[in-house]
Amino acid sequence: MNLLRLLGTRAWIWSFVATALVWLATVMFTGGLGGGQILTAALSFAVFTVIVGTGQMFVITTGPGNVDLSIPATMALSGAVTTKLMDTQDSLVALGVVVALGIGVAVGLCNYLLIRLLRIPPIIATLSASFLVQSTAIAYGRGLRIKPPPVLADFTTAQVAGVPILALVGLVFTAIMGIVLARTMYGRSVLAVGQNMRAAWLAGINVERTRLMTYVMSAMLAGLSGLLLSGFSGGSSLNMGEEYLLASIAVVVIGGTSVAGGRANVPGIWGAALFLYLLVTMLNTFGASAGLRLILTGLIIIGVITLAGGGEQQKR
Repeated sequence: MNLLRLLGTRAWIWSFVATALVWLATVMFTGGLGGGQILTAALSFAVFTVIVGTGQMFVITTGPGNVDLSIPATMALSGAVTTKLMDTQDSLVALGVVVALGIGVAVGLCNYLLIRLLRIPPIIATLSASFLVQSTAIAYGRGLRIKPPPVLADFTTAQVAGVPILALVGLVFTAIMGIVLARTMYGRSVLAVGQNMRAAWLAGINVERTRLMTYVMSAMLAGLSGLLLSGFSGGSSLNMGEEYLLASIAVVVIGGTSVAGGRANVPGIWGAALFLYLLVTMLNTFGASAGLRLILTGLIIIGVITLAGGGEQQKR
């Protein structure tokens, strides 16, 4: 009874429950073979979704209508620019990180200026910006695939006792972001703006500065993720961020963050990211066709969101 009560009051726990069930179903189907390898792969791939999903979570938490659709294009531009700049040289990795973050700052500022100065709805503004950013990536990259520096490739693929080092870094990152959200003035301002923008303004919170910082942070995390993903996958590509458009939003919702704003759950991002990867793995293991996989994926995600209180979120 206490467990059920806990599940009812902690929406993000459902993402971990769903993750465990999907993993168990996969392992049972394979007769117990490869369970550890599946978890290792899930941690390896989920960390990129966690990074961009965390930035998306802060944006969505600032209130209804706020969303960042420029994440995939920012990842592609960051990957193309940084891999070409580093040119497989280990000594240039630090510069690559700085440039990746700088690209994020530029994209985030562009997104906010479109929203604030031109009064364009965030979903349209960030989508429009993504076309410009993607076009820049195409013009700059010109289809070239340059290998990442060995030290970057080793860092993004290294493991300790079957646990990816990048996943461990990701756990530390999310713990820090959880503290930022709950314990800092900025984090509390994000929650307050999302709950009621006018009330937050009347309380003395600089609403527009908070929104600016949030869009910039989301783009910076996308830029950093693009750099790391290029190291993990052996080089950048212009479509490397495509799957993270919907994934970055899905992990926010499945993880228990309110789409109405004002309530966020950092731990749920991890549970949702692992769930999405393991769900696809399970359906592939079962031999489901591509069409059936899409249908079942949608139905299962809807079920998890419903259990996590998706309907209640809409009422806020």
